Amino acid sequence: MAEQKRDYYEVLGVSKGASDDEIKKAYRQKAKQYHPDLNPGDAQAEAKFKEANEAYEVLSDKEKKARYDAYGHAGVDPNFGAGGAGFNGGFNGGFDVDLGDIFGSFFGGGQRRRANPNAPVKGSTIQTRITISFEEAAKGCKKQIEINKNETCPDCHGTGCKSGTSPKTCPDCHGSGYVTTTQNSLFGTMQTQRPCPKCGGKGKIIEQPCPTCRASGFKTVRKKLDVDVPAGIDDRQIFTLRGAGNAGTNGGPNGDVQVAVFVRPHTHFERDGYNVWLEQHISFTQAALGDNIRIPTLDGDVRFDIPAGTQSDQIFSLKGKGITVLNGRGRGDQLVRIIVDTPKNLTSRQKELMLELEKEMGIVRGTATDSKDSNKKTSFKDKIKGKL
Repeated sequence: MAEQKRDYYEVLGVSKGASDDEIKKAYRQKAKQYHPDLNPGDAQAEAKFKEANEAYEVLSDKEKKARYDAYGHAGVDPNFGAGGAGFNGGFNGGFDVDLGDIFGSFFGGGQRRRANPNAPVKGSTIQTRITISFEEAAKGCKKQIEINKNETCPDCHGTGCKSGTSPKTCPDCHGSGYVTTTQNSLFGTMQTQRPCPKCGGKGKIIEQPCPTCRASGFKTVRKKLDVDVPAGIDDRQIFTLRGAGNAGTNGGPNGDVQVAVFVRPHTHFERDGYNVWLEQHISFTQAALGDNIRIPTLDGDVRFDIPAGTQSDQIFSLKGKGITVLNGRGRGDQLVRIIVDTPKNLTSRQKELMLELEKEMGIVRGTATDSKDSNKKTSFKDKIKGKL
């Protein structure tokens, strides 16, 4: 009996009425917690990572979420979001790139059968995945990937015939690939078409097969390909590389290669579009007196002046220190949220100094400090919106 799936809201740890932002935040936390690259060899973590991916792909899509809310798992495709297995290739950086969402065009499509069996047919698509670091996604990188791909057989040049021979036109279907059957019925004469059984619908017969490819016309080769990953690529986006896939038949063009990109979570940074968020901890005295501190960025540490009187949750912006705009110009910003650490485990001397400071500032113990802006409090979420 198949294992029953858990409720998607339960998987992400959110309520059914959770907002899009809450669902996205919960997914990021789960993905960071259970990512296979951060839990090598942990089968349970890998399973939870896949479970979180599946849940997010449904709950982040309005239409799928509506069907799930109405009908549960029966309302969505049970195979949606799967596809981690069966990838077998890579891609070549010298082809045109088309970017899309991994769960949109990555697993879609199929080749329609042509009426003429001898007409040129485009080669099939190769699908694969790569995992890169946060920095590599932000700035771009070069990767080498191995793929299995079909190339035109070098001995028969795609005909499938032994050298010096050629295929013969099928005598039954005369090259059409189909045979017509005529039947008489109460409603008159009826004709039906079906693939020719003699040639298998190919319209031609190979009498002397090529010993190299065994009449397939292709040879499978293992190739190492160098690829340029563009700066600004995001987690679970894909490349579509034109002409890098399997060879076509009957002189048709090569197929494409689709590559899913998975980005490892960073220990300090979090991506928000093309902006980068960082939580920077400072001491109580640094917040009160100000300081010139080092702040990590994607380009390395930079010096930054913390103004005197900085409050916890205050946000500063480092212009142009974010992620490169994909297929565009410029970069996003780095947004720094300040966390003021309250001192702990004070010595007797330190406590005395704190009490002296408190007395000097006219603070009366046992009473709350009045704020001039107490009626104008701004939530952290509103502050973020104001900065973006």
